Amino acid sequence: MANVDRATNLPMETESTLRFPTYQVTGLAGTSFKPEHLAAIAAVSGPQGFFEVHAENYMGAGGPPHRALERLRRDHPISLHGVCMSLGGPQPLDREHLQRFKNLVDRYEPALVSEHLAWSTHVDTYLNDLLPLPYTSATLTHVCDHVDQMQNAIGRPILLENPSTYVLFSESSMGETDFIREISKRTGCSLLLDINNVFVSATNHGFSALEYLRDFPLAKVGEIHLAGHAEQEDDEGELLLIDSHDGPVADAVWQLYEIVIARCGPIPTLIEWDSKIPDWPVLRAEALAAQAILDRHAREASHALG
Repeated sequence: MANVDRATNLPMETESTLRFPTYQVTGLAGTSFKPEHLAAIAAVSGPQGFFEVHAENYMGAGGPPHRALERLRRDHPISLHGVCMSLGGPQPLDREHLQRFKNLVDRYEPALVSEHLAWSTHVDTYLNDLLPLPYTSATLTHVCDHVDQMQNAIGRPILLENPSTYVLFSESSMGETDFIREISKRTGCSLLLDINNVFVSATNHGFSALEYLRDFPLAKVGEIHLAGHAEQEDDEGELLLIDSHDGPVADAVWQLYEIVIARCGPIPTLIEWDSKIPDWPVLRAEALAAQAILDRHAREASHALG
């Protein structure tokens, strides 16, 4: 894997050939980028955090999506978030998909690159979902192989996101936090901590979100996701949370976020909102709430050192 500059998280050999400005994301809050918000974003001068895009929406060669993203990238850092690599699947990664992903990394020089601990393909079928996997030694091996393959292909480390889950596997031989810790240890990848996913899974399976976070390898976290969730009922009438990304961040998730930032410092934080898209000021307000928490804890840490 290529040597990486720690300040920019970019391969050193590409620093002299960057097509876009290099922006730092440490201590910044950002939002999902939706093309319908571009005019409102462009109408405001000055920094507005960073923006996340789903890689699969930009795998065509050109056209309006790329023109919009190029315009955004000139003035802001972006996070490139994959949803279809199927790192948790048993079959080899799709080489054509991996090459298209690499092309996006090369083209837009994102500040952050991430994928999910999940599987989403079967043979030649792509499933419109992020599906869970058992936590076994065999699964661990092929997930690590896939993470290594992806990192070697794009020439930089990725951030691996913890899942939201609705079922557990009886054959699992280790807990989720141990599984994720071992992947990071073996592959050198960093982690994307989705706190809403933690809360959703904890509620659905009846474990403590706080205990999960205490056991999570927080020192490896390079980005945080926050999002809204929906409440439903399962077949027995029990509460079931769905990681829906269709509303504001819940109060309980904000509380967990405060705890993590107090422990870890100003980790770049992304507000996900992918359906029932609100007007830009509503989405921006969620990011500003996260930014206020980041800034407050940064000030407190500075005063403690001073």
